[in-house]
Amino acid sequence: MDIKASDVKALRDMTGAGMLDCKKALAETNGDMDKAVDYLREKGISKAAKKADRIAAEGLANIYVSNNKAVIIEVNAETDFVAKNADFVKMVDTIGNAILNSEVSTLEEALNVNVDGGSINDLIISTTATIGEKLSLRRIDVVTKNDEEVFGTYLHMGGKIASLVVVKGSDEAVAKDVAMQSAAMRPEYVCREEVPAEKTEHEREILVEQAKTEGKKEEFIDKIIAGRLDKFYAEICLIEQTFVKDSDLTVKVYLDKNNSGVVKMVRYEVGEGIEKRSENFADEVMSQIK
Repeated sequence: MDIKASDVKALRDMTGAGMLDCKKALAETNGDMDKAVDYLREKGISKAAKKADRIAAEGLANIYVSNNKAVIIEVNAETDFVAKNADFVKMVDTIGNAILNSEVSTLEEALNVNVDGGSINDLIISTTATIGEKLSLRRIDVVTKNDEEVFGTYLHMGGKIASLVVVKGSDEAVAKDVAMQSAAMRPEYVCREEVPAEKTEHEREILVEQAKTEGKKEEFIDKIIAGRLDKFYAEICLIEQTFVKDSDLTVKVYLDKNNSGVVKMVRYEVGEGIEKRSENFADEVMSQIK
C-alpha cells in the first residue's frame, strides 16, 4: 500500500512517534488513521495518550443565566479577527439572551426564535452580509436547576472555552471552582459511571496489548490494567481529576469537604471537532491570479 507522506506527518503530530514507526503503523492498518493511533499505543510507541483534538473554527462560546435557567451557546466565524468584531459579539449576545427568554430546547427551534422583527436565523444571515464572513450558530444547551442547586460558570480565553456546571448543596464560589476545573482540565464526563461501556472496553483492550508488549506476566495483567484504568478515568472524569486549586485533593474530595456534588456539566471549546482548512495562504492567492 502506498503511504502518503502527509499521512505519516499527521500521525507523527498526533502521537509523537517516529516517522518510520508511523509509516509502519499506517501500513499495518491499511492507512486507517484511528487504527494506526491505537496500533502505536498498543506497541508502547505513541508518546501521546490519545488522538489530538482538531480545534479549527473560530468564534465565541458564552453562557446566559436567569434564575434557575442557563443557556450555553457556540457561534462560529471563519477568522479570529471577526470573532472579536463588535457586531459579531453583539449578535452572539442577542442570540444568547433571545434563547434564554424563549421556551426552546434544540438548535433547530432556536434558529426560529423571534428577535429584532425576524428570526435568529435571519439575524445571522444579515450579520453575515454585513461582516462578509460565513457565520453560524453551531450548538446550544439549555440547562435548568432547582432552588437547592447552584450554577457555576467560567469563560476562558475570552470565550474560546465556556464551562457550565450545576452543583448541589453548595454556594456559587464552589460551583465556580468546579466550572473552572472543567474549563482547564477538559473532562469528558462527570464520573466514571457516565463513561460509555464501549469506550472503557476499547481502552482496556489497548492497555492489555500494552502490558503484553511490555512483557508483563499474565497473572499480574488484570491488576495492572485496573490501575491504568483508574488513571484513564482520572483524566476524563471531572470528579476524579486532581483539583487545579489544590493538587493534594481530587475534585470529589473538594466537593465532599463542601458537602457538595456535581449534577451536570456542559463544556464547549470553540471549533472542537471541526477540521481546519490547511491550504497555504500564498498558494491560494496565487491560484486566484493564474
